[in-house]
Amino acid sequence: MTGFNKKMLIFASQKTFLNFYCMIQSMTGFGKATIVTCNKKLTAEIKSLNSKQLDLTVKMPVLYRELELELRNTIAREFGRGKVDVYITSETIDNAAASQLNVELLGSYQRQVQAAASELNLPQPQDWWSTLLRMPDVFKPDANLVAAQQELDAVREVVDKALQAAVDFRSQEGRRLDVFFRQKIEAIGLLLDNLTEYETTRVEKIKARLLEALSQLEQVDYDKNRLEQELIYYIEKLDITEEKTRLRNHLNYFIETLDSGHRQGKKLGFIAQEMGREINTTGSKSNHAQMQQIVVEMKDNLEQIKEQVLNVL
Repeated sequence: MTGFNKKMLIFASQKTFLNFYCMIQSMTGFGKATIVTCNKKLTAEIKSLNSKQLDLTVKMPVLYRELELELRNTIAREFGRGKVDVYITSETIDNAAASQLNVELLGSYQRQVQAAASELNLPQPQDWWSTLLRMPDVFKPDANLVAAQQELDAVREVVDKALQAAVDFRSQEGRRLDVFFRQKIEAIGLLLDNLTEYETTRVEKIKARLLEALSQLEQVDYDKNRLEQELIYYIEKLDITEEKTRLRNHLNYFIETLDSGHRQGKKLGFIAQEMGREINTTGSKSNHAQMQQIVVEMKDNLEQIKEQVLNVL
């Protein structure tokens, strides 16, 4: 068993609670929570997808707008980056506290629709109520009602619960990605080990092929010592020892970065790029059918890593 394989077995056995807590997170997540308070049912939904930067959208009732900046900062600190959509809704349970129609806004919408219909030569709506009631902010809370501190605290609480659910989702996806990455890194390491058995025979075959080609040339005299020097120079150019060493270091560094904690997605992506350079150079130098097949398999595993590393926070 190679040192690399032993190391992979050690990594596989270290699945403690601390490892899971510090493990990478996916940028894909979803969380939802509901709280009933102050005659209202508050619901918060948070969903996130992968993105290079933080793209945060918060949609919430006007009554709670004073909390928007606070909630944005809380979510931004937790998520770091990704495309995050937050939806907060409030449903009145007690009819006594029901919202009222915003008559002035309804009138403004109606005049705008009439003007647009006239300018564009389009028919006006046949059912005005159905059209106007779908417009934004046509309902407004009673002017005498304001969001009590208890209600604002409930909004904070429901967002915190949804946020925690989304984080748990991302952590679960992160654990799946962690296992996936380790399997692919181990596969590349095993393929790298398999290159060794072909290196010695490859050099001998190249040398024999060149000598055979020279022997077929008639009446050609050459300096055998100079030929030997040229062969050594040529074979040294095909040597992949340095590429193998650097690739091995990149594989180990990738695993070390996985173990170092979450929010390492960009770093893992950079390491994967360096791995690709070494694999490509190895392929260009191999000049051997079996070795090139191994390189193709290594590239296939690496491409799968690159696809999934885009989802890592």
